[in-house]
Amino acid sequence: MIPVQGVENQTIAVLGLGRSGRATAAALRAGRAHVVVWDDGTDTRAQAEADGLTVLDLTRDQNWDGIAALITSPGIPHLYPKPHPVIARAYALGVPVDNDIGLFFRSFATRDWDAFDSFPRVIAVTGSNGKSTTTALIHHILTEAGRPTQMGGNIGTGVLSLEPARDGEVVVLELSSYQTDLARALTPDVAVFTNLSPDHLDRHNGMGGYFAAKRRLFAEGGPDRAVIGVDEIEGQYLADQLSFGATDDRVIRVSSGTKLERFGWSVFARKGFLAEYRKGRQIASLDLREVTGLPGEHNHQNACAAYAACRAVGIPPREIEAAFHSFGGLPHRSQTVAEINGVRWVNDSKATNVDSAAKALTAFRNIRWIAGGMGKDGGIEALLPHLGHVAKAYLIGHSARDFALQIGQTPHEVVETMEEAVARAATEAQPGDTVLLAPAAASFDQYPNFEKRGEHFTALVPALGA
Repeated sequence: MIPVQGVENQTIAVLGLGRSGRATAAALRAGRAHVVVWDDGTDTRAQAEADGLTVLDLTRDQNWDGIAALITSPGIPHLYPKPHPVIARAYALGVPVDNDIGLFFRSFATRDWDAFDSFPRVIAVTGSNGKSTTTALIHHILTEAGRPTQMGGNIGTGVLSLEPARDGEVVVLELSSYQTDLARALTPDVAVFTNLSPDHLDRHNGMGGYFAAKRRLFAEGGPDRAVIGVDEIEGQYLADQLSFGATDDRVIRVSSGTKLERFGWSVFARKGFLAEYRKGRQIASLDLREVTGLPGEHNHQNACAAYAACRAVGIPPREIEAAFHSFGGLPHRSQTVAEINGVRWVNDSKATNVDSAAKALTAFRNIRWIAGGMGKDGGIEALLPHLGHVAKAYLIGHSARDFALQIGQTPHEVVETMEEAVARAATEAQPGDTVLLAPAAASFDQYPNFEKRGEHFTALVPALGA
């Protein structure tokens, strides 16, 4: 646990008692704050009281006397579509609102560092797609290179549940737009922006607000190095804003598909090869084609971002290359779960939007595509250019029939359930085919989250080989 600094003898309120909220309460208490908590759920409040937390009804104005700050969980709206009533009350009373990410960055450095040979560093990763894989890949590379490292944030351990940093350690954080949008302190040593595509637009009141939330990671504290994916205009704009010119090597531009030779520092992948350029000269090249844990151009973009971040903290190219080959990938993200009778079964349940599904669809050939769920605004018509390798689609969930109307002449069948989709695909797949779960939709019509959807798919597949 990382005790929160600067809160001794202050009364701090915590809103939301999920994983991050409870960890925040514990870290505040470790920092000798007086902690009060509130959650909208009656059962959750009762459990908090049973665990010895002080529950205070923050919907009542009289209970705000003496509260120095409100710390809110990331899933609770603080601006759009409208602020949670407790947060709105904090604004009206002038009580500062923060989240666990802000507390982490202001509490990470300690006096213990004076005895260290090498100060710890933080690599923070944000973006729309690929940030979990990029975060996990960076952590894996550091581990394989023998560097002390921890991983947390939106993946794995909550930031305040991490251990205090060791000498020379690199902490790798995945940060969502919900987390970066509100944090009052954002000071990573290396900040990574993977890409941007429409997501969470209601929470951010459109693409401009969504991008602004991501941009805060780079604008608030100013990282020593910024790794920026420049395959979209937002990334190009961000890289331009952060650099003093094309040769400024504090910004490392990365791309999957575009050759970047004229910049001070760049990393790009083309035709399956990763290249690193410094001041117009190629200084390293890696073959990604046989890296089984990183299939497809979208994962090559992830590889470029992770490579650049690790180079920024001094890891040599050959150590990075060796770590690529031992990386198994993340569950639910282009995860090969089985090869049965010449058919490859791939779980990409995390592909919950059109952009991420498109990237999965371009990574494989001869695809039997399982898609559907709770469709998002705009449907999936934008996927039409990416369906050339789809032999047949098996459509499930709430939006199955809508999706059937939007995929043109692609052969398809509305099968409703995952069980039926897997059974039909198994019957019809031929050796050399890939059965790909890339739903292009949220899971909430049939599953609590995308992980449960992916786990169901993964559980169904082994029986096919029995």
